[in-house]
Amino acid sequence: MNKQTPDKPLDVAIAGAGIVGAALGVALKQTLGNGFAVAVFDPSLTKEPARDDRTVAIAGGARRLFEAIGVWERLTDVQPIRAMEITDSKLHDAVRQTFLEFSEHDEDEPFAHMVENRALMAALREALEEAEIELVSSGIGAYSADESFAQFEADGKKYRTRLLAAADGAQSKLRTLAKIQTISRGYDQSGIVATLGHARDHNGKAVQHFLPSGSFAILPLTGKRSSIVWTEQSAEAKRIVALPPAEFLAELELRFGLQLGELEVLSPARAYPLQISIARSFIAERLALVGDAAHVIHPLAGQGLNMGLRDVAALAECIADNARLGLDPGAPEALTRYQRWRRADTMAMGLATDGLNRLFSNESIALKYLRDLGLGLVDRAPALKKFFAREAAGLTGDVPKLLRGEYI
Repeated sequence: MNKQTPDKPLDVAIAGAGIVGAALGVALKQTLGNGFAVAVFDPSLTKEPARDDRTVAIAGGARRLFEAIGVWERLTDVQPIRAMEITDSKLHDAVRQTFLEFSEHDEDEPFAHMVENRALMAALREALEEAEIELVSSGIGAYSADESFAQFEADGKKYRTRLLAAADGAQSKLRTLAKIQTISRGYDQSGIVATLGHARDHNGKAVQHFLPSGSFAILPLTGKRSSIVWTEQSAEAKRIVALPPAEFLAELELRFGLQLGELEVLSPARAYPLQISIARSFIAERLALVGDAAHVIHPLAGQGLNMGLRDVAALAECIADNARLGLDPGAPEALTRYQRWRRADTMAMGLATDGLNRLFSNESIALKYLRDLGLGLVDRAPALKKFFAREAAGLTGDVPKLLRGEYI
């Protein structure tokens, strides 16, 4: 680990060494070189990564970012999503009618790529170490800021930095210390995640079943495996994950169907409470929130991590543009630009996923008719399908350079 002298100011200090924090560190160091001092702070850095059976769908823009910073080439176990099918039915309906289908030809590339969390984190950790970024195995304590620096303590030492990036998760300590409020609401839903094996090949096809209790997503992994993200009311989710294996499998088959043959549960099923939470401000004096510290949204569109990586691309570009001109990377103008770039897009995506969850997670016959009509109209409009595919990929509007696969 590169050792920065504590009394020498950092240019950027990053709290959190998860996917978002690590990606930001690598992007900045590769862009601005050894003369730009970056450090990442996280108590987990001295530990072996915890076993993580979760998977993530990396959208097109996020994939381009990882390609640009040299991380994508380190991944070997990656499954492209080549088609997607969306259905809307009740749990016991004999037929699940497909109302909307996408194929990779709608955007001339796969919609997304499925990657296992632990593989992505291992690739990012390698990139962090090769970039000779200072890695400090400590959290950041109380901090203060003035016109020139943010000051904080970590690992018993005092640090100064031009900019402090909070990538410390949904329960962000730095967000709390900065007295930034959030707009939050729980869904009384939990997402059950697990990895499954199946007898037949999925051919790279993802399926999103909308059921009255919530969405049931089947996401293809390498080999004859799939990941599921299964939304249920929280009490029901707790009951389901506590079932004996045979009973859990029966509940699973009822929702998964038999199209891929016999199923096998390959990882323990875990349930995570779902919520929407968006910070009222993404910035404070010499502080920028990124990833879950700034926003948590419903997972039904698979956009949570991708939104965080859009934050990374935007913040890295704002910092790099200032640094190349010899300007302060934590100056109010740079932070205001970052907030303008990201907060409106985040609010729009948060409201969209919240609205979709409300629209589909109910028993209303009238709403089912209206939403199925809408899905059918989109399915018959190639231009609309292309727009939605590009929106999900993060390639509409004012797109940061890294999301276009360009260097900053």
